[in-house]
Amino acid sequence: MTPKGQAALKDELARLKAEMPKISQEIGVARDHGDIRENAEYHAAKEKQGMVAARIAEIEDRLSRAEVIDPAALGGERVKFGAIVELDDIDEDKTVTYQIVGADEADIDAGTISVTSPVAKALIGREVGDEVKVKVPGGVRTYEVVDIRWES
Repeated sequence: MTPKGQAALKDELARLKAEMPKISQEIGVARDHGDIRENAEYHAAKEKQGMVAARIAEIEDRLSRAEVIDPAALGGERVKFGAIVELDDIDEDKTVTYQIVGADEADIDAGTISVTSPVAKALIGREVGDEVKVKVPGGVRTYEVVDIRWES
């Protein structure tokens, strides 16, 4: 994962941990309303608590196992993890730019794609000027690598 992805996970973790006391308070208030067997507020708060606790555990596990790689420290002529790749979409006659990141960080709207995505897999090891055919859910796309940059 990139440092930016690690920071985003740490921010989410801090936000979720801060939310846990509020959820416990909601459970206490709902419990005070009486019979918890038919108390929708109580059951909703307990479910929310379980989901938040599960997400906290998931994030802590990912952070503990993550290898953080700063793309700015990499560099090179070939596409690899962390690269920002500018591509000419030959089929649609437009230019697209993606950064290849870990699966947790991928957000196509933000211009990041998972290293395990079909496009990233096809780009790994390519150089500027290479033409790449990628099988995507919508069919086969043809890209030309225009530029490779290394930034954090």
